[in-house]
Amino acid sequence: MVYEVKDFSKLIGMAGFSETLLKNHFTLYQGYVTNTNKLYDLIAAQPKDAMNPSFAELKRRFGFEFNGMRLHEYYFENLGGKAPLDKAGKLAKALGNAYGSYEKWEEDFKAVGKMRGVGWAIVYQDNITGWLFNQWVNEHHVSHLVGCPPILVMDVWEHAFMSDYGLKRADYIEAFFKNINWKVVEGRLK
Repeated sequence: MVYEVKDFSKLIGMAGFSETLLKNHFTLYQGYVTNTNKLYDLIAAQPKDAMNPSFAELKRRFGFEFNGMRLHEYYFENLGGKAPLDKAGKLAKALGNAYGSYEKWEEDFKAVGKMRGVGWAIVYQDNITGWLFNQWVNEHHVSHLVGCPPILVMDVWEHAFMSDYGLKRADYIEAFFKNINWKVVEGRLK
């Protein structure tokens, strides 16, 4: 086993997220870790031949499982906060620089999260310019901004909210914002 499941049980009891929702979400995450490890082992056992369809398909599938694992880790890690964003801190300043103000950034990020479809709303930082971008990612292995680390990750697949909020994604997004651990998010900023 290369990757181990991280324990996010400290999030149980977080306002706006039921224990059932969180435990189901943790189980889904554990599946990504398990499948990442399985694929790692299967790839290692394959002949390294680009024309081998099994090798090629396993390599393609690995990105989906690995990114599903990592995005969930980012997501759970940036939850559990109780303090508001320090509006004088470097993260608030960077968001303000990128969007004109923190409020304009928040409006844009929430709009990305409310877009039709399933996926992720992610704040990325351009590793060359330092600029911040709100980005929609449909599936784990597509739409990522190359070389840009995720700063804030919000899961907007149905499993992240439907058992608590039904189709009221906007209500879930409000609960998400009330639970952002801004210190973790700011710590990701370069």
